[in-house]
Amino acid sequence: MFLNKLFLPMIKLNILDQSPVTEGMSHAEAIMQTIELAKYTDELGYHRYWVAEHHSSRSFASATPEILISALASNTKKIRIGSGGVLISHYSPLKIAEQFNILQTLYPDRIDLGIGRAPGGDANIIKAMRTTNEDSFTKTTELINYLKIF
Repeated sequence: MFLNKLFLPMIKLNILDQSPVTEGMSHAEAIMQTIELAKYTDELGYHRYWVAEHHSSRSFASATPEILISALASNTKKIRIGSGGVLISHYSPLKIAEQFNILQTLYPDRIDLGIGRAPGGDANIIKAMRTTNEDSFTKTTELINYLKIF
């Protein structure tokens, strides 16, 4: 009991949601559950709600965190909303910076950008996403420089 009182106020609770699609559920139902969970955790006082990026998956409905972040932020009041993370290998650093700049403009001081470097799928997904072999470190550095501009 003493430890809880001592340390719990310093711990910031966060959620990482992959929008799981369970048996008999549609992707739309999984997204609605994600929105409801974000609203609930906002009411409970959680600090941050992260959404993940997975492509061409029957098990996860979260292929576009930047769009889901907007839906979550519009349905919550205080909780920070972020990507855990945008797969930088698939996108232009400028495009990521522009998307998150708009999100930050719409929801000031509530948006977090997390970057992932995993492929986010199998070889077919990588081919379909037309991913190049650009170095993730180089793209991340470029993204940081664009974010400094905005």
